[in-house]
Amino acid sequence: MPASTCGETSKTTAAFTLNALSQIRFVWKPLVFIACLIPAILVLTDALEITGRLGANPIEEIQDRFGNWGLRFILAALTVTPLRQLSGWNWLTRFRRMLGLFAFFYVCTHFLVWLLLDQRLLMSAILEDIVERPFITIGFTALLLLLSMAGTSTLAMRRRLGRRWQQLHNSIYIVGMLGVWHYWWQVKLDVREPLIYASVLAALLGYRLWRRFRKSR
Repeated sequence: MPASTCGETSKTTAAFTLNALSQIRFVWKPLVFIACLIPAILVLTDALEITGRLGANPIEEIQDRFGNWGLRFILAALTVTPLRQLSGWNWLTRFRRMLGLFAFFYVCTHFLVWLLLDQRLLMSAILEDIVERPFITIGFTALLLLLSMAGTSTLAMRRRLGRRWQQLHNSIYIVGMLGVWHYWWQVKLDVREPLIYASVLAALLGYRLWRRFRKSR
């Protein structure tokens, strides 16, 4: 193949890649960002009785909604890598950080609703719950791990931490397990929905173990 043809092909590929990255950055990322905000917006509009109602116990309803969406976004972030590897859609990785930060946002809001509206900042009751109620202890631990990951999610922190950055962000697996565990212990009797989350998480972690085993062989 002539050198001029190779050069033209390389330029065309580079231009196509640049156009795709621009489309992701300026079109798809804003759309995904807005879609990720919809659950929070619906909580607000339901509280104002525009799109619905929060029910007989609005504080508990708000808290549960934010907690459920936090767990869903954790699982969504964990889905990115398997989906990319199985489909070959490498552009999916550009949404992983956003999904992880939204997971932190919803889990943090879930905690703040409990802290401000449920416990009313009564520190004695808050500390007692964290120490003596295991499902709250587990949830609080997951929140602290998410906080450490959210605080180090920038490229600058990734460069600064080096190999430790990946080790820290592998905590997302622990966060996923703690989140499911927290939810399971909270509902006590009707575990159907936590069981669905547990099954999805088991599939995602099982896939990673299988792939690692395959590589080792």
